[in-house]
Amino acid sequence: MTMQMRIKHTTGYVYPEGAVASYNEARMTPMTTAGQYVLRSRLDITPTPWSFEYRDYWGSSVTSFEVHDPHDALTVVATSTVETSPAADRGDGVAWGDLAAVADEWCEFLVDSPWVRPSADLLERLPALREAAATPADYVAAAAALLHAEVVYQPGSTVVTTVAADAWDSRAGVCQDFAHLLIGVLRWAGIPARYVSGYLHPATDPEIGEPVEGESHAWVEWWDGEWTGWDVTNDVVPGEQHVIVARGRDYADNPPLRGIYATPGESEMFVTVEITRLR
Repeated sequence: MTMQMRIKHTTGYVYPEGAVASYNEARMTPMTTAGQYVLRSRLDITPTPWSFEYRDYWGSSVTSFEVHDPHDALTVVATSTVETSPAADRGDGVAWGDLAAVADEWCEFLVDSPWVRPSADLLERLPALREAAATPADYVAAAAALLHAEVVYQPGSTVVTTVAADAWDSRAGVCQDFAHLLIGVLRWAGIPARYVSGYLHPATDPEIGEPVEGESHAWVEWWDGEWTGWDVTNDVVPGEQHVIVARGRDYADNPPLRGIYATPGESEMFVTVEITRLR
C-alpha cells in the first residue's frame, strides 16, 4: 500500500553580527524514483535570493542561491508532498564472482574515503564475516547486524564532521555514522555501496492528518544486481516511511544545506522537520 506524506523541512542560519552576503546550495527536494513519486515541491528562501536549479552528478536536485544584501538570518523552507511505496521484493541477488564485472561501472561507490574507512579494530572483525558469507547479501546482513548490535544510537554523540572510524571507536553515533560505517565495511569486501539522505516518518503506522516531528535521515544502498536499500540505524529495509532526497558516495556529496558567508562573527544553524501523513 502506498503512503502520501507532506514534509516541511526548515533550516538556516542566524548571524549574530550580521552577514554581508552568502552563497549556498540546498539539497532538500525529494527525488522521483521507482519507489516514490514527488507530487509537488517548493523551496522558499528568505531573504529573497538569486537562484538556479540543476541536477548534480549523482542525480540529486540542487538549488544554488546567492544573497547579496546584508542580512541577520537565512531561512530555507522546503515543502514537499511525496507518495511512497513499500519496499519491492528482491530478486535472487548476485554471487561474489559477479561483483568484479561491475567494479569499473560502480568504481565511485568502492572508494575507501576517510568518511567511511573502517578503523583497525573493526577491520580485524571483517575477514571472518566475509569467510562465513556465501553471498554478498549474507555478508551485508552479518555486517549490518554487527554494527547495529555494537554501536549505540546516541544523538549528540558525534558531529557532522565525524568519520566512521571515530564513531566505531566510541561505539556511538547517529544515522550518518551508521551509514558511513556500513558503507565502509561493504566497500572493503568489494560491494558497491552509496550514501542516501532523506527523511523518515518516526511512526510505524502514522495517523492520517497528524503532524509529527520528523527527522532528516541517512541509510545505505548497495549493489545486488540492482540497488538495494538497508537502514542500518533501525535494522530495516527502507519502505514507505522513508523519503529519498539525495544520493552520493558519502555525506560530503549531499548535505541538505551548505555554503559560505561573509560576516565578522560566527553563525548558528537551526533545523526542524515536520512530517504529516496525508493518506
